[in-house]
Amino acid sequence: MSVISVKSLPSAKANAAKASHSLGDFTTEPRVMVIAAIAVVVASAGVVAGFALLQLIKLATNIAYFGRFTFAEQKLQDTPLGLWMVLVPVAGSLIIGLMARFGSEKIRGHGIPEAIEAILLGRSRLGAKVAILKPLSSAVAIGTGGPFGAEGPIIMTGGAIGSLIAQMLPVSDNERKTLLVAGAAAGMTTVFGTPIAAIMLAVELLLFEWTPRSFIPVTVAAVVAAVERTFLHMPAPLFPFAGDIDISAMQLGGWVLIGVLSGLLSGVLTRMVYGCEDAFQKLPIHWMWWPMIGGLVVGIGGLIEPNALGVGYENLAEMLRGDVVLKAALLLLVVKAIIWSVALGSGTSGGVLAPLLLMGGAMGTALSGYLPHASPGFWALLAMAATMGGTMRSPLTATFFAVELTGNTHVLLPLIAACGTAHAMTVLLMRRSILTEKVARRGHHLVREYRVDPFALTRVREVMTKAVETVPDTMTLHGAATFLTNPKTGHPSFPVVDANHRVLGVIDPPSVLRWRRAGKHRTATLNQLLAGSKITVAYPDEYLDRLADRLSQINVSHLPVISREDQRLVGYIGWKDLMRVRAKLQAEETQKTSFFGAR
Repeated sequence: MSVISVKSLPSAKANAAKASHSLGDFTTEPRVMVIAAIAVVVASAGVVAGFALLQLIKLATNIAYFGRFTFAEQKLQDTPLGLWMVLVPVAGSLIIGLMARFGSEKIRGHGIPEAIEAILLGRSRLGAKVAILKPLSSAVAIGTGGPFGAEGPIIMTGGAIGSLIAQMLPVSDNERKTLLVAGAAAGMTTVFGTPIAAIMLAVELLLFEWTPRSFIPVTVAAVVAAVERTFLHMPAPLFPFAGDIDISAMQLGGWVLIGVLSGLLSGVLTRMVYGCEDAFQKLPIHWMWWPMIGGLVVGIGGLIEPNALGVGYENLAEMLRGDVVLKAALLLLVVKAIIWSVALGSGTSGGVLAPLLLMGGAMGTALSGYLPHASPGFWALLAMAATMGGTMRSPLTATFFAVELTGNTHVLLPLIAACGTAHAMTVLLMRRSILTEKVARRGHHLVREYRVDPFALTRVREVMTKAVETVPDTMTLHGAATFLTNPKTGHPSFPVVDANHRVLGVIDPPSVLRWRRAGKHRTATLNQLLAGSKITVAYPDEYLDRLADRLSQINVSHLPVISREDQRLVGYIGWKDLMRVRAKLQAEETQKTSFFGAR
């Protein structure tokens, strides 16, 4: 290891003052306001994209089922096609397969896993093809009867817009990620009018961090999108619910039961989707043709239950009004689950959020007659949110999403109880969610547990080696070479100290070799060789996060630790010492204590 260098060692007071001043709750700098300003532009573009997607879905529906070029709202059940409607999803799926094959394969799937993969593995870079083809393919899929939602595609599209804008500007990878997620949050807000839920989705699922540098721009984008969508006269809340909430022990039991059943439903739906995907993988035909098979299943399902086709927003509204009977709810649940899982497993383009709400709501509606008395639609609402939260492993997003969709803040307590229970069920029953399973199948492991960096909480003195083996500054170059090459020498680098135990530098085999090549005499002392040298040191009271950064930047494995007061050597620290932090964390996880002592 070569001798490290800085010009001089500052005074103890100056060092302490500087260290204290640099510490804070957050590391965010004023540049976050520049990124927030860019997020305003991203949000506006996301609003346009979200509105365009909704209009394209209406247009595709009218062309496919009614033969009219119009943006008017139409119900698929009113189509004059009769039995021929079974072929409409097949034709739509063929178009999507061609777009994926000859356009971009990234349009396949429900959008959110692709956004996650771009964030974690692709430096948050998404291409223009995705921004154009994803909404087009989703509009074709949903407009031709696909049982999907618009949220996944618009999250992907908004993210692509944010990424494209960021790629045109001098920003870092982290800032590009923030703008990508800002675009996704703006798109989701545009479609559903749920800015808080969009922010929570970013925090729980997309950002993979919880810092002001990302939270502030994403919040700006969501709020701007929420305001701008009102200029387009888009409604909010989408599904008003004015039911009364009764809080009691019996009601609590019902909330928890809904959470348990929603968690189980989440597991079943996830396995159905990936079971279908596995089955398609075994087919001896190119993946471009798989969506057509899924489309045929969708078409047949539409003949059995037309309400299972499309996004199903009207069905959600009917459930919340309590207008759906038991038999209809069960039929809708079964048909929707089958056609959705087959179609999604075939690799077509569409979202998962609206279908999860619909299937959860159908289950809640079917169970409402067996649960404690509540306002019509209450149990359906709880099951909607819990199924969404459990399947996506985003309980806070699901809770706020349901509140914003209905405009009813009184349901917060039962919602968080049901969503928290469903989340616990799926976390314990499944290793991955429906969103992360696709990323894992591509060979990548995700961890969605956010924790404070233990290096930011641990000081150098807690892990440094205190019994330091040193060499005196009077040792000669020949003596140093002999000492370092002795088989009994325990490690390769040693601090050099003077008579007052102050550090003059560090020696190791590379530094000795460098001196020998420079022609230094073998009798030269280390004091002479290190005269005028500059050293980098650590201090006992500084935190390991800064130290780890410094070790990486100067490419060394060890640093002497000196006292701020008298500059004397008090320890030695290296990468091996830093690993003690991990051992401490493992001990905190595994060692159990009680009032009567450790176990």
